[in-house]
Order: sequence, then structure tokens, then C-alpha cells
Amino acid sequence: MPSALTVLVAAAAVLDAASAQQVGTMAQEAQPSMSMEVCGKSGCAPDPAKVVMDMNWRWLHNKDGYNNCLPDGADAWDQSLCSDPEKCSRNCAIEGIDAKGYSETYMASTVGEDGLKLTFPKAPRVYLNEPSGDRYKVIKLLNREFSFDVDVSTLPCGMNAALYFVEMPTDGDKGGANNAGAKFGTGYCDAQCP
Repeated sequence: MPSALTVLVAAAAVLDAASAQQVGTMAQEAQPSMSMEVCGKSGCAPDPAKVVMDMNWRWLHNKDGYNNCLPDGADAWDQSLCSDPEKCSRNCAIEGIDAKGYSETYMASTVGEDGLKLTFPKAPRVYLNEPSGDRYKVIKLLNREFSFDVDVSTLPCGMNAALYFVEMPTDGDKGGANNAGAKFGTGYCDAQCP
């Protein structure tokens, strides 16, 4: 039986972005690779991962064309494509991002083998995936420490640069109307969900 949080995430995903869950075919998803380290009594070992961009930053368009499902500057869905969540699920697709798109359009690139550079103001919200790229990485923190370095020297005053953990379905809630899943950054929900 799914937890209440999983049900809440699933319900919010349907309400907030049901249309964003078909997979586009115009750009092949190319998640940047990076490595973390997992350390224990016997030392540290590499723990490979992929970086995936949140679905809300991606292009959402008519699955058979180039029309935006949520037009630029609009505060409402294109009613010819998205008059209800089911119609959005059938008509709209979330697009992949190639390597050039991650680094040049969205300013998210790996640094060496174990770093990630997100450049303000375009840097998107990102998640860590398993090396396969289609499941979110689960980081178990019980009796462990999580450490990271952040260079905030070039951020403007008042900028919120945060790293946090949230519970999400590891497959990005893939299934049913959601054909995209974690590979395309779906499944996120926090206190801001409808």
C-alpha cells in the first residue's frame, strides 16, 4: 500500500503537470554523469550518478508539433491541447535535453568527475539519478554524513541556493499517463503543490 506522501505526490503530479508526461522525440535526453563517494570503515568508494533536470524547466509541447502547451508569458494552458488533465496527457510531451542543452541553455554542467556547476540565473532544479538514468538515486543517511562544497562567491545578494532531500517515487511516478518518469525529472512535489 503506498504511503500518504506517495499518494499526495501522484495526485499533485496529475493536477500540476499531467500534460508534461508523454516523452518528446525532438531531443535525446543526455543526462550529465558525475560521481560521489560513499565512505565507510574500510575507506571510500566511487558512487556514480547522473544529473537530471526537473520537468518544470523543460519544454512542454504538442507531442506532434512545436506548439507550447503552456505558451510563453501565458498564465493558462493552451485549451486546444489541455482543456483537462487527460487531454493534456494525450496531447503534450516533455522534451529531452541533449548535452549541449544542459551546459549551454540551462547552464548545468559537470566539473571534473565529481562536481556540478549550476550558473545563475538559468540554473534549473536538478536531481541525482542512478547511473542508468531512469531512477532517482536514494541516499540513505541513517548513521551517515552528507557533505558538499558550494562556491557562492558569484551569487547575487539574496539568492537562495539550496540543497535538500525530499521523498519521491524512485521511478518519478512513471506509469499510467506518465511515460516520462525519473529520466525526465517527473514526480517532485513539496509544500507548493496544489
